[in-house]
Amino acid sequence: MKVIDDTSFGKITVEGKSYDHDIVIFPDKVIRRKKEITKEKHGTSHKFTREEMEEYLNEIDPRDIEQIVIGTGQYGKLGLLPETKEYLEKHDIEYTKQKTPDLVGEGEDYPRDRTVFIIHVTC
Repeated sequence: MKVIDDTSFGKITVEGKSYDHDIVIFPDKVIRRKKEITKEKHGTSHKFTREEMEEYLNEIDPRDIEQIVIGTGQYGKLGLLPETKEYLEKHDIEYTKQKTPDLVGEGEDYPRDRTVFIIHVTC
C-alpha cells in the first residue's frame, strides 16, 4: 500500500485523499501540521522546533514509534533544529529527511504502525 500517492507545490495526496496544507501522518490518522508552533517561536515554519515535535509525540506514545520521516518540502527548505534532533535521539526515535517529492510511493518500506510522516508541501 502506498502512503503518499502524489505531491506538487502546495498539495499532497495520501491514499487517495488530497490536502492543500502541511500534514502529519500517524499510523491511524492524518492531521494538519501545527506549524504555527514553530512560526510563533522563529518567525518561519521552515525550521522545526522541539516544541512542535513534542506536540505530535503527545498524540501517540513515543515508545510506539520507530521512526519519523520528514518531508522537507518541494525544494527541501524545512530543516530540523539541533534541539529537535536531540529530543528525538533522547527518545530513541530514528528520523530521516527527504524532499517531499521523493516520498511519493513511500510507505511500503516503512513499518506503517511504527512510523510518523511529517510533510511540508511548499518550499
